Amino acid sequence: MRVRLVLAAGVLLASAAVSPLAHAGGADGLSAGPALDGPFLTGPVLNSPVLNGRASGSRAADDLSVYGYGTVGDDSTVTLSGMYRCLDDSAGPVFVSSTLVQGGRSAGIGGTQAVCDGHLHEWVNTSVVKDPAYRPGAARVRATLMQLTAGETGLPTPGFLAAEDAAVELR
Repeated sequence: MRVRLVLAAGVLLASAAVSPLAHAGGADGLSAGPALDGPFLTGPVLNSPVLNGRASGSRAADDLSVYGYGTVGDDSTVTLSGMYRCLDDSAGPVFVSSTLVQGGRSAGIGGTQAVCDGHLHEWVNTSVVKDPAYRPGAARVRATLMQLTAGETGLPTPGFLAAEDAAVELR
C-alpha cells in the first residue's frame, strides 16, 4: 500500500510539473501566479553562449532555450519547441515543460523527458488546447528544465535546473 501511495504521488507530481497551471490567469484578470510571474523566470536565468546564439564557450551547464515560433493546427493542436542541455539525471528524471501564454490565458503544453548527456537536444511539446483555442500571432512561452528527486519523505520533489521566458510568434 505504501509503495502504491508513493508511486501515485510521484505520477501526480510529474504530471503537474509537465502541465503547469492549465488555465491560470483566466477571465477574472488575476495574474498567472508566482510560478509564472516570479523573479525566477524574469531574471537572467540562462548564461549559455551556445543556446543564446553566440559563439560556443568551454563551460557546459544545464540550459534551455525556446524557438521564436510555435504552430497552431486547424484542430487546435499547439506545438512548441527549443533546445536543451542537461548534464546529470542520476538523481532522478529530468523533464522539459512548457506553458503558452496568449492574452489573458495560459496552458501547459506537453512535457518531454530529457536525455542528460551534456549534449544539445531539441525538445518538442504538443497538446490539443481548446475552449478557447489559441490563435496565430504574438504569445509567450515559459519553459522549464526540471528534475524530480526523492525528498526526505521519499516522495518526488521538483528541482528547477533552468528556465526560459520567450516571446514567440504562433503560426
